[in-house]
Amino acid sequence: MTRAEESLMGTPATQPSTKRWTQVLMAAVLMVATFPGRTQALGLITEPLLRDLHLDRVTYAQINLWASLLGALFCFPAGWAMDRIGLRISTSVCLAGLVAAVVAFANAGENLGAFFVILLATRGLGQSALSVFSISTVSRWFPIRSGPAMAVYSILLSLFFAVSFGAVGARIQTAGWREAWSNVALVLAAGVVPLVVLVLRDPVRSISLKGSTHDGLPTDLDTRAMVHDEEGGATLNQALRTKAFWLFAGAAASFNLIASGLGLFNEAILVERGFAPSMLPAFLAGTALLSLGGQAVTGWMIQRFRLQLVSALSLGLYALGLVGLAMASQVWQLVIVAIPLGLAAGMTMVLFFSVWGELYGQRHLGRIQGSAQMVTVLSSAMGPVVFAWAQVHWNAFGPLLYVAAATVLLIGLAVRFLPLPERRSTPRTSEYLETL
Repeated sequence: MTRAEESLMGTPATQPSTKRWTQVLMAAVLMVATFPGRTQALGLITEPLLRDLHLDRVTYAQINLWASLLGALFCFPAGWAMDRIGLRISTSVCLAGLVAAVVAFANAGENLGAFFVILLATRGLGQSALSVFSISTVSRWFPIRSGPAMAVYSILLSLFFAVSFGAVGARIQTAGWREAWSNVALVLAAGVVPLVVLVLRDPVRSISLKGSTHDGLPTDLDTRAMVHDEEGGATLNQALRTKAFWLFAGAAASFNLIASGLGLFNEAILVERGFAPSMLPAFLAGTALLSLGGQAVTGWMIQRFRLQLVSALSLGLYALGLVGLAMASQVWQLVIVAIPLGLAAGMTMVLFFSVWGELYGQRHLGRIQGSAQMVTVLSSAMGPVVFAWAQVHWNAFGPLLYVAAATVLLIGLAVRFLPLPERRSTPRTSEYLETL
C-alpha cells in the first residue's frame, strides 16, 4: 500500500455507508430546524403578528429587512466555529440559541427594539448559521461524488418542510400563532437538540498527504475534490479570489432574490394575471413536487456533466418560467409555467449544496460555504423590497419578471462559459485556483 492509499484510511469516503447516509438524514433535519427563521415560515404568522403587536406592514417590512441583512453576518462565525471546534458542538450551541430566540418570539411584546433583537437572533441563528451547518454536514461526509447525496438531502428536506408547513399551519389555525411558535421551540429542544448530541458527527479526517508521491490515488480524488496538497483544499481568501466563487454564488443569489419576492407576492402576481387567489395553493404544490424531480435529476447530472452546464441549464429553465409567468392568463398556461419553475428550483438547490466542496475541498469548507450562504441570505432579504418597489414603480409585476428573466439568463451564460480545469492528477491548490 502506498502512502497516498494509507492516507485515505478513515476518510469520509471509507466510513460505513449507513453512518454516512445517517449524517445526510441529520443534515436534512438541521435544515428543517431553520423553519422559524425562514421567510416562508414567518409568512404563516404575519397577519396575526401584525394585529397582536400593532405593527403596520411598512414598519414590519423594514424591521424584517434589517434583521435579515444583519442576520446574514452570522454565517461567518458559523463557518469559523465549524472549522475550529467541530460540527456537533457548533451546531448544538446554535440550536440552543435558536430555541431561546423562538421562545422569546412566541412571547414578544410591542417594544420594537426588543422585537428587532428577537427577530435578528431568529434570522441569524436559524436562516443563516444553522443552514451553514446543515449544508456542510453533507459536504463533509461526501467530499467526492456528492451529487447523489445532495439530491437525497434536497428531497428529504423538501418533504420535511412540506410536513412542517402543514403541521404548523394547522396548529396556527387551531391554537394561534404564539402557541404554535412555542410548540416549534419545544420540538427543537426536545427532538432536534438530543438528535444532534447523539447522532451528528464530524467525519474522521485523513492524515496529511505531504511528502507522498500521490501514486495510487483513485481518479475521483482529484481537482474537483481538491485533495491536492498538505493544505487539503482552498482557503476562504483563495476561494474569494476566484471567478468561480462569485459566479456560482451570484447564480444562487439571483435565484434567491427572485424566489423570495415571488414567495411573498405570489398571490398578488397571480391575481394580476387574472387568476383567482384559490389557485395559489395548487400552483405552489405543483412547483414543489416538480422541484423534487429537479433535485433527483441534478444529482444524476452532476456526476456526468460539468457543473457549469448544469447550472446554466437550471438558470435557463428559471428564465423561461419567469417569462411564462409574466404572460400566463389561462389555467393550462399556469400548469406549463410550473414545470420550468419547479425543476429550476430543485436544480438550484442541489447545485448550491454541491458546488463548494466540489471546487474548494474540505479544509476550510465551513468558512467558504458560510460566505456563499451569506450572499444568498442578503439577496433573499432584498427580494421582497425589489418586488414591492417594482410594483409601485410600474404599477405591475410583469415588467420586473421580464427584467429578472433577462438577468438570470445572462448569469447563466456567464456560468456556462466559465473555464474550469479538466480533471487531472492532483495539482497544488494554488495552481488549480489560478485557472478558476
